[in-house]
Amino acid sequence: MKRWILASAVLALAACASPSDSEGTAAKEAPAVDTSRRVLAEEAPGGIVVDFKDGTTKAEFDAWEAEWGVNLEFNSMEGAQTGVTIAQGVEDVDAVLARILQNPAVESAEPLRVYSVPPGEEAVELDSSLEEDSKDGYTPNDPDYPKQWNLRMIHMPSAWKESRGKGVVVAVLDTGIAYEDHDDFKQVPDLKGAKFKKGYDFVNDDEHANDDHGHGTHVAGTIAQVTNNGQGVAGVAFEATLMPVKVLNHFGSGTSADIAEAIRFAADNGANVINMSLGGGGYSKVMADAVEYARKKGVTVVAAAGNAGRPRVEFPAAYPGAVAVAAVGPGGSRAPYSSYGKELDIAAPGGDKRQGDAGGILQNTIDPRDPSRSVYAAYQGTSMATPHVAAVAALLYAEGASGPDEVEKALYAGAKRVGDQAWTEEYGHGLLDAQASLNALGGGASRWPSMWWALALLALVLLTIRGRERPGYLNVLIRPSFLVPLVLATVGVFFARSWFGGASGAAGDVVDAAYLPIPDWQRIIFGRGKVANPLFYSSLIPLLLSFLAIKFKGLRSAIGGLALGFAGFLAYAAWSKAPSLAWMPFHFLALPWLVVNTFICLIIARAMLRKETAG
Repeated sequence: MKRWILASAVLALAACASPSDSEGTAAKEAPAVDTSRRVLAEEAPGGIVVDFKDGTTKAEFDAWEAEWGVNLEFNSMEGAQTGVTIAQGVEDVDAVLARILQNPAVESAEPLRVYSVPPGEEAVELDSSLEEDSKDGYTPNDPDYPKQWNLRMIHMPSAWKESRGKGVVVAVLDTGIAYEDHDDFKQVPDLKGAKFKKGYDFVNDDEHANDDHGHGTHVAGTIAQVTNNGQGVAGVAFEATLMPVKVLNHFGSGTSADIAEAIRFAADNGANVINMSLGGGGYSKVMADAVEYARKKGVTVVAAAGNAGRPRVEFPAAYPGAVAVAAVGPGGSRAPYSSYGKELDIAAPGGDKRQGDAGGILQNTIDPRDPSRSVYAAYQGTSMATPHVAAVAALLYAEGASGPDEVEKALYAGAKRVGDQAWTEEYGHGLLDAQASLNALGGGASRWPSMWWALALLALVLLTIRGRERPGYLNVLIRPSFLVPLVLATVGVFFARSWFGGASGAAGDVVDAAYLPIPDWQRIIFGRGKVANPLFYSSLIPLLLSFLAIKFKGLRSAIGGLALGFAGFLAYAAWSKAPSLAWMPFHFLALPWLVVNTFICLIIARAMLRKETAG
C-alpha cells in the first residue's frame, strides 16, 4: 500500500515533479461522465466518495446501505456538516455507484481519487543575492530578503505601502503548516508571531493540522511569513491570517473526499481565500461542487496549474471558479515544467533551478526527515507560484475588494501582459503584479472608466443632433429614466454587496447580478470563464429593446441611457484590450467586434435621444 501511495506522488501537482500521465479533461466546463470508465492510476482502488445533500443524516444513509451493498461513513468529524462520506473495499465500483446515484438525496458519487504533491526539496544555503529593490518602496529587514527575487518581480515593495493583507484569512489546503509546538511538531522560527485561525487535519481527523512533509509550510511562508522581524525571509501578505488545513499526508498524497470537504470547511469557517498547491487526480464532481460552493460564499479559490509542462491545466485548477496559476522563472518566462492551456488565468514566480538554487523560491519550512527541525529551502513549481496569487488576493480583500469577481478583475487587469494579446495559453492574463492590481482595484475605481467613457460619448452623440432635435446635456443627465440605466450598464449597483452582502440563495444571486454592470451579467448566467460571452458584450440588448420604443415612446429615454451605458462599457473594454471573447476564431477579432458594437449602441442612443419636432 505504501508503494502505491508513493507512486501516486509522481502525479505532481505543484512543485518540481516530473510530468504525470493523470487522466481528466482540461476544460473549465464540467466534462460529460464517461460511462465506459476504466480504473485510473489516480483512483484509490475500491474507494468511493458520496456527497449527500445538506441535511441528510447518518441514520438515513445507513438505511440505504443494504440496498446499495456498501458501508458508508462520514469522511471526517466534520462530515455531518459537509455531507461528504466515503467507503473502502468496494468490489464493483461502477455497479455500486449506479445504484447510489439513483437516490435523490445524493448530489454526486464517484470513485475516490488521489491528489498529490512531489516530495519536498532539501534545504539549501543560498550564497548569492539579487539586486536590491527600488528605494521608494518598503524594504523589510529580513536578512535573506535580497535573495527573494520573486517578491520584487511582482513589485511587492511598492504594494506593501498600500496593503499587507490585514484581517484577511487565507486557508492553505496542503500538507499542513508548522504553526504550533504540539507533541513532536515545532513551529518554524519565521512563523513565530504570525496570525493563525483554527483549521483542521482531514488526514488524521483532528484539530492539529501540523506539517509532516514541508510543502505546506513553504507555501504558507510565501503567503504570510513574518516580515521585518530581522530574521529569515519575507512573505507577500504578512499581516494576513493563515488557516492550516491538512489534506495531504506525509507522502504528499490526499483524497478527493478530504480535499472537497476541506474546501467546504474553509468556506464555512471564515476563509476569504483558499490556496491549493496540489492536483493531478483527474476530474472530480465532488470537488468541482465544493469549489462552486466556496465561490458562491464569496471565497477566492486559487490552484496550481500543474508541473507536467504540457498544454493541459490539472484539476482542481481547471474547475470553473478556480484561479489557475502557471509558473515563471527569474527571467519572467514560463518555467519549462509549468503546465498551461485554455483554462489558465495568470502566471506568477514559481522558480527555475536550472539557474541554480538562487533561481528557486526561498522560504522557511521543515526538514521532511525531521518535522521538528527548521530549514530555509528553495523550491520550484506551480505550487510555489500559486501562493503568490493567493496572497495578492488577500491584499485586494484587505483594500476593500468585495468578492471573487472583483478580486479576479483586479488581478487580471493588473497583470503584466506577455506579448500584445490580452490573454495567452502560456501566461493567462499575464504575469502577476501586486502593485498594478491594487491600482486596478482602486477602492472600486476600476469600475468608473466605463462611466467616464459613456459621459464623453453622450457629449459626442448630442453634437451630432441638429438644432431643435438636440436635448440639453444636463437635461438628459438629470432624468432618472436615463441616468439609472446608464449606471446599471457601466458600473452596476456598486454598493450592493456592501449593503446586502449577507444575502444568500436567490437573494444572494440578485445581489451578485445587481453588483455587476449589465454586460457582465453573463458571469451569473453562463458562469465565470476565461472569455466573455459576445452576445452580452455587444449591442444586442439595447437593439432588441429599441424596438419597444417604436410603440412605447415613454421608454426612449431609458433605452437611450442603456445604449449609452453599453457604448461606454464596450468602448472601455476595447480601449483596455480586455477581455477575450468566446466563439472568435482569432483573438484579434475581439477588438473590431467591440468597436463595431460600440458604434451601433451610439446610433441607437442618438435615435432615442432625438426630440421629435413637428413638420
